[in-house]
Amino acid sequence: MSNEEEFYDAVTGLDSDESCEGLSEASFKDAQVFSSSSQKKNGSVPQENGIKKHRTSLPAPMFARNTISVWSILKKCIGHELSKITMPIVFNEPLSFLQRITEYMEHTYLINRACALSDSIQRMQAVAAFAVSAVASQWERTGKPFNPLLGETYELIREEKGFRLVSEQVSHHPPVSAFHAESLVGDFVFHGSIYPKLKFWGKSVEAEPKGTITLELLKHNETYTWTNPTCCVHNIILGKLWIEQYGTMEIVNHSTGEKCVLNFKPCGMFGKELHTVEGYIQEKSKKKRCVIYGKWTECMWSVDPQIYETHKKSEKRGDNKKQKNEEVEGADNDDADNMPEIQETVSVVPGSVLLWRIDSRPPHSATMYNFTNFAMSLNELQPGMEAVISPTDCRFRPDIRHMENGNMDEASKDKERLEEKQRAARKERAKNNEEWSTRWFQMGTNPYTGSQDWIYSGGYFNRQYHDLPDIY
Repeated sequence: MSNEEEFYDAVTGLDSDESCEGLSEASFKDAQVFSSSSQKKNGSVPQENGIKKHRTSLPAPMFARNTISVWSILKKCIGHELSKITMPIVFNEPLSFLQRITEYMEHTYLINRACALSDSIQRMQAVAAFAVSAVASQWERTGKPFNPLLGETYELIREEKGFRLVSEQVSHHPPVSAFHAESLVGDFVFHGSIYPKLKFWGKSVEAEPKGTITLELLKHNETYTWTNPTCCVHNIILGKLWIEQYGTMEIVNHSTGEKCVLNFKPCGMFGKELHTVEGYIQEKSKKKRCVIYGKWTECMWSVDPQIYETHKKSEKRGDNKKQKNEEVEGADNDDADNMPEIQETVSVVPGSVLLWRIDSRPPHSATMYNFTNFAMSLNELQPGMEAVISPTDCRFRPDIRHMENGNMDEASKDKERLEEKQRAARKERAKNNEEWSTRWFQMGTNPYTGSQDWIYSGGYFNRQYHDLPDIY
């Protein structure tokens, strides 16, 4: 067996010609044992209790942004879509957007929980918690991920979380990123395509993540779809940067007709609703079965609707008495959208069930672009990977690699070089009347929503990488 084959077996726990579908739990455990022994034999990947260890820090801390004249760069961008404007590297964090959307998978245990539950309402609760957890990593993440180059890919295999994922940048204008993740034991498939529509409004940048997210629980023959809320970064020009999410997320179980409607509330004038998420799960008959509430930065809970309404009425009477004794403070500030003081953490209604709680971030996160532990590991290039993963994988992008190593000048030069190379390739294709051809995803129709979607065509993990574009 070659070193490449050994590495592939080690990171996937599968033989090269073996599909993950149909693997029993026992064979998955056998694959884990084989994986561990293979890695120990190679000596390439550190182990802890048989589980591969990943780095928990970046090679260099983030740079200081306070010396940059942001306004001189952004004043020409007001009202325009930022994806069509070349932005300096000062706004970035050292990850590609393909890696950023992979952070949906940080809380994969919630999907695994849904797979194990026999009641469809309880499964919807777990799926709702997973959908909220997918945006939790954005809290305090004010750096912009790198726009992926056309044809760029990213793969991630995590035995301890039980999934493997591949993504591809399938379009440049508009920028569309397609991804496909699947359970290593054949329990679920999670896929979608995201078009992050960014706009600058003077003080803030608004990111509307257009695109449908689809989760299939194969054991239960169920499919869920939803779209993510809008994210807004405040005080781009002046003041402390802060993030809020707002909008309605509607999760539909296409098999049962059940829905979960979640309202990500804007913070409001006094900041009382900052980070708040509130909604409900209803049957096909529209009867409400439970209320879901919490904060996307902290935790999510579920409770009976009648108990919740009674509690809210009691709470509202107390708030009205309090408000009479308060004066309205602070008119609009023309200089900065001051972040409201963080209110008390979620007030738990008696009788509630905890669905999800955010993991604490590492103590050095603030000097590492506010990354979570999961994010810290995404651009790690482990020994042996170079010979196995696709040459279009964004771990090989030199501008991102330079940035995470703290070499900002080299990162900026390579970013400009890659963008110019991409423009030149586009002109060459136009000159020869050639259309761009995607490799791992094809445009199709989402059978559950009827909308256009990018569907994984398979074959990535066969490791047959030939005729790939030279994008770096």
